[in-house]
Amino acid sequence: MPDPVQLDVLGPRGAFRAVTRRRIDDVTGSSVAELSLAPQVFVSRALSALRQASVPPADERIAMLARAGHLFATSTLCGLSPADYQWLTCRVSGVPIAAVRRATQWIQTCAEHVERAVTDACPRAAADNGARTGSELGIRRVTWARRGDVLAVCAAGNHPAVQSQWLEAAALGYRVAVRPSWQEPFTPHRLVAALRAAGFGADQVNLLPTDSDGVDALIHGADLAVVYGADLAGRYATDRTVAAHGAGRSKVLLAGDGWRDHLDMVVRSVAHDGGTACVNATTVLVEGDPAPLAEALAARLAELPSLPPQDDRAVLPVRSLASARVIEQYLLRHVQGARIWLGSDGVVDELGDGSAALRPAVLQVDRAGAAGIGVELPFPCVWVAPWSRADGSGPLRDTLVLTVVTDDEELIDRLVVEPSIGNVHIGSHPTCAMEAGIPPDGYLADFLMRGRVVLR
Repeated sequence: MPDPVQLDVLGPRGAFRAVTRRRIDDVTGSSVAELSLAPQVFVSRALSALRQASVPPADERIAMLARAGHLFATSTLCGLSPADYQWLTCRVSGVPIAAVRRATQWIQTCAEHVERAVTDACPRAAADNGARTGSELGIRRVTWARRGDVLAVCAAGNHPAVQSQWLEAAALGYRVAVRPSWQEPFTPHRLVAALRAAGFGADQVNLLPTDSDGVDALIHGADLAVVYGADLAGRYATDRTVAAHGAGRSKVLLAGDGWRDHLDMVVRSVAHDGGTACVNATTVLVEGDPAPLAEALAARLAELPSLPPQDDRAVLPVRSLASARVIEQYLLRHVQGARIWLGSDGVVDELGDGSAALRPAVLQVDRAGAAGIGVELPFPCVWVAPWSRADGSGPLRDTLVLTVVTDDEELIDRLVVEPSIGNVHIGSHPTCAMEAGIPPDGYLADFLMRGRVVLR
């Protein structure tokens, strides 16, 4: 067995191999990597160095980000080729390798198009340089200014593509400190290495794996922070210096007749990339009887094969057997009262090597507001419920992405302005449809920047 890959801390003075390391296992329980852990004092000192670092001009930052995207997708970094990185990522996270390859290209594309994202997010007055001829007071000018200098990112581990979201911060001149997830540390490590290889200084972007005490030091020591996951999102939900990202709870609404014409879209929304992303649909609401749609959806999802994540044909996520059983038991605690079209015998499919594929589940409930409908799990697990015009937009709230198929323009207008809905896809567009430069969860710049008036 080869020695575990060493994932060093990437601090302000270069790579650092700590005495304390966390073992990273693949889905079979075999050790494949060791992640160095930065102690709390190291984190605090790293943040001080980031705060004192110079900021390259904007055009240089944009050019370096484009180079970093290319290096991330094509080069050997920290001893790992792109194929090595993709294999390790799929074996540890359980995300199918085809999805990891798509994520690799997605991150490259986002890095190459980051200028579009920050330009589109900039207020028009600031983009026009805000030049206005004022009264006798002089000239009023609007600038777009950072809310701080240092951003901490407690990275997500559910899907590699999520790492592309914090690239906007580097483009806007923030110094960034990233704490990777134990579930998938390879992508943020590789991305930070690529940024450094592309020209960003070691005192401008850091990778700081650390324990819970270090996380608190990281978040409180930075000016702003972005956190992912239910635990951290709940802890910092009311902190205005923290952008907290929890469950996506993306949904599909099929209003009117003809749901069969949109079945392919629903299947893709639920199962794309193994159902591991926050933009995967976990609820489908249908006007009328939901049973025919639930039955048809179950039949399609039942065809998906159970394969190890490194298999090119794999489409379902894989976890260690113990972890898969925990997820299954969590699901079973929330299915009371639901009609189970798929998954009645459980969702764990053992692969014979200590790992298990998580097979799809389709659960039908009798009303749009049923309690279990908000449960979101890291595999294709979907709740199907009836919806009527009387239900209105209430059951559609608290949604990252909503696909709505309807000809009711009044309903569409209500959904577009609903504050708790992120993106609205009108027509037969899957919830997972994304385009580089157009964010699935709002521009990060909305959180990082503010307009400022300068009067001369």
